[in-house]
Amino acid sequence: MRVIGVDPGTRSFDVIGLEDGRIRLDLSFSSEVVAEDPGRIVRSIEEFNADIIIGPSGYGIPLKHISEINERDRFEMTLVREEEMKKIPVLVGLQEMVSEMAQKGMNVWFIPGIIHLPTVPEWRKYNKIDMGTADKMAITLLGIYDQSNRLGIPYGDVSFALLEVGFGYNFAGAVDKGRIVEGIGGTIFPGPAFVNSGALDGEVAYLMGEIKKWHLFWGGASIIAADEILTPEKFVERLDEEPFARAWEAMKDGFLKAIASELAIIKKPREILLSGRLMRIEKLRKDVKDLFEERFDIPVVKQKGLEGKAKEAAQGSAIIGDGLLGGKFKDLVEHVEIRKARGSVLDYVKLPLKV
Repeated sequence: MRVIGVDPGTRSFDVIGLEDGRIRLDLSFSSEVVAEDPGRIVRSIEEFNADIIIGPSGYGIPLKHISEINERDRFEMTLVREEEMKKIPVLVGLQEMVSEMAQKGMNVWFIPGIIHLPTVPEWRKYNKIDMGTADKMAITLLGIYDQSNRLGIPYGDVSFALLEVGFGYNFAGAVDKGRIVEGIGGTIFPGPAFVNSGALDGEVAYLMGEIKKWHLFWGGASIIAADEILTPEKFVERLDEEPFARAWEAMKDGFLKAIASELAIIKKPREILLSGRLMRIEKLRKDVKDLFEERFDIPVVKQKGLEGKAKEAAQGSAIIGDGLLGGKFKDLVEHVEIRKARGSVLDYVKLPLKV
């Protein structure tokens, strides 16, 4: 059995191919490639000859085959108005990827975000959209496998809070009894990410006059410190400079608040898992690990996942594909209740929307 998982990250698109649960394909493409030559990624996927492909699902939709998606589904996966789409080349490339895969009749499935899952109580969903995009759901599912595998416990005994610190966005998730019960996505995260500003004060939004999609890719720690988007490695090199040190403290403050809120709803958390691009940088990860262990007094571990260089979301997506086909991860996918996902990302918003 061959499956592929795709992670449409802010900085790169990663592709993982599994054969009978083992990694056989491990690719990473820069966002520039997605924007300029999306067909290159489609060809790489096609050459693997997978039985199922978990496609780039954005904010997510209930489990659906590519032949069934319509224009509304495409909108809900990106939440970008048509007039703004052309201004964000990587999103144009993503749409072209989806169109090409549909034309080729590839067996692509799109997966839900966290807000679609029945394991998240409805009262936590009101006036939210970004409780965690489909890739964050996949990362959290990978975390469930990770803890179960490392500790030798059944999925029903898995419990943790997860912090994912990506290039663009942060995410915090809560897992109790092996099920995802809460998520804090990047645009409602209580503090800046590396690029994204985190939760946007409603008064700031009002005074901005009109929010554009590109505003969600701005205002984070790199912009706070340098007024431009640096690489995380360049940022770390300058942590002894006051603006960079302050920006990093702002990020850590948000981490604390997010994880504290997730731990509050988990009955008996076993661990805090650290994931994402910035947590692969040892200096930053150690700083966060020391902070969490001091404040929360529970083990803090780096998410391991499968072997390979591709990001955790691609690995999690591939696991979902394997499980949907009845492979090694079937029990995990059934336990998380992905097949029971329902509704729209917009269902719980009680404010007027222009969509």
